[in-house]
Amino acid sequence: MSLSLDFDRVTVDEVSRHFGRRRAVSRVSFVAPRGSIIGLLGPNGAGKSTLLAMLATLLRPSGGSIRYGTLQAADAPPELRGRIGVLGHDLFLYPELTARENLAFFAGLYGRHDADDAARAALMRAGLADRGDDLVSSFSRGMRQRVALERALIHDPRLALLDEPFTGLDESSTRALVTRLQGLRESGAAIVLATHDLDVADGLLDEAIFLREGRMVDSLSRPEGLRAAYRRAMTGPSRS
Repeated sequence: MSLSLDFDRVTVDEVSRHFGRRRAVSRVSFVAPRGSIIGLLGPNGAGKSTLLAMLATLLRPSGGSIRYGTLQAADAPPELRGRIGVLGHDLFLYPELTARENLAFFAGLYGRHDADDAARAALMRAGLADRGDDLVSSFSRGMRQRVALERALIHDPRLALLDEPFTGLDESSTRALVTRLQGLRESGAAIVLATHDLDVADGLLDEAIFLREGRMVDSLSRPEGLRAAYRRAMTGPSRS
């Protein structure tokens, strides 16, 4: 990987995205530095998933800019995606393969020469070492979610984009995921996650971005009492 494709922050600058006349995202700005967890919070339709898709370079902004370090997204080569990990609503797992085969396959796609070792380590982190040779089709939703998270992180991305990562997880799996995210932050990754799980996100986020109808209505650094802050942001006036 070329060093020019490494970056120490992602900058979202007045970014908008329109679908015809519908404004999914309107003039949103924030910075996600290395070693941080940024939360995108808002109701369905607030623009969270659209923002994540633009950060993943899967959608082009209609206005504004996204920069990975000093590199403009519009000028970025395809290899930039090798520095980004994405967990969306579609888990992108092959149900006819085992968990180990899925993880080794994706590790190979990202050019890891130690794909089998990477898959074993990922299964350990997911707490599924004893189920690695079972078909993913036999897994519960929560187990598939844990495998999919490790699939998204198998190549040690600089930027991790997670859309509702706590979906389907029980209490112990949720605690394990929080620990995993804290470890990613300590390793220097930038994490941007969209979530409705305010109680889980409380105390985890370095910055909360509150979105309503595509607009950023507020932001808080190291927020506490997140549920009350969310209520205020959703009922108060927009900043823009």
